[in-house]
Amino acid sequence: MTNAKPIIIAGGGIGGLAAARMLAIKGRRSIVLEQAPEFAEIGAGIQLGPNTHRMFDRLQVTKAMHDIAHFPENIIMMDSLTGDEVLRMPLGRKLEFHFGKPYAVIHRADLHTVLFEACKGMDEIDLRTSSGVSGYTDHGDGVSVELENGETVEGAALIGADGLWSKIRSKIIGDGDPIVSGHIAYRAVLPIDDVPPELDKWMEDVVLWAGPRNHLVHYKLRRGELFNIVAVFHSQKYVEGWDEYGDPAELYEHFKDTRPEVHALLKKIDVWKMWVLCDRVPVKEWTQNRVTLISDAAHPMLQYLAAGAGMAMEDSVCLVDLLEEYDGDIVRAFADYPGKRYMRTGRVQLTARFYGDIYHAEGVTRELRNLLLGGEKEGNPYAGVEWLYGKNTGLPGGV
Repeated sequence: MTNAKPIIIAGGGIGGLAAARMLAIKGRRSIVLEQAPEFAEIGAGIQLGPNTHRMFDRLQVTKAMHDIAHFPENIIMMDSLTGDEVLRMPLGRKLEFHFGKPYAVIHRADLHTVLFEACKGMDEIDLRTSSGVSGYTDHGDGVSVELENGETVEGAALIGADGLWSKIRSKIIGDGDPIVSGHIAYRAVLPIDDVPPELDKWMEDVVLWAGPRNHLVHYKLRRGELFNIVAVFHSQKYVEGWDEYGDPAELYEHFKDTRPEVHALLKKIDVWKMWVLCDRVPVKEWTQNRVTLISDAAHPMLQYLAAGAGMAMEDSVCLVDLLEEYDGDIVRAFADYPGKRYMRTGRVQLTARFYGDIYHAEGVTRELRNLLLGGEKEGNPYAGVEWLYGKNTGLPGGV
């Protein structure tokens, strides 16, 4: 898969670095253009299903990821009004035996750092900061990418990994602004020794407290040294970005009727970061000749299914596998790639929306949720996630 011209990747997040890493493993050069002055990631914890661990194997970063991740024992859904346990899915060895790979949680910045360090050590990857993309031209046999600083970068192709507000997507699809969900997420990380004793019984679990028009998630991070907290509630407020400061008083007001365990945790945090949750309608085409999209640029999704990082890495592996399958024929590989992915990523997008409704149910809907989910405690605890965590990912070869 050698070629004189590198493939240009717009965006140095998880998807962009995974694409660069996978290309380099296959012997292909790339240039990663990151608009920020350094390669870094914000946010808090993310969950890593078995499908994600298969991508770690392909990206040859499994050991580094496992050294920094935390491996919880259960996923538990609690009713935040009554304190009743609604649903429990065992993780650990039972899940790993079932799917062949484990389930873990990791700080987003740690996952990004592992990928960045892996990319830094490869001669095939040119990592450039302060290189925001303003536009591009597809010449048929190559692309020219224009940067905000006036520079032009030449390459064989362009992969848009530039996120929710992708400039590459706007030219390919042109579907306007993202869809604002009406939900706001507040996030914080607490030193493990500061976790209130009311949470002791759930310290080794991923726990979701589901309430009317709100929910709270908490779990350990960074080998168990930190405690991740994400609180989500309905609001019409709109602020663009992932790193704005939240208002604790607003947060407490939305969770005022929830259980004492929830209050005890919320009161431990003085400084919250917030972001407005957005997604887009699923589409089935996101390639034009030598330009294509991956990750949030192609299929942004709400976080309720905890699948975004996995989809980004699956995209990268799928795209590079197709380049190898078609002997480096970029146009053919790029054209075939969305068809391998859109049904899976679209299902994640739509299921994530549905999960948001389930988590935030109120009134009779909430009671029915508890009754129906509670009835699933017998039988296969993984039946609802077989499609997501199993091997039928839509990747070539069913990886």
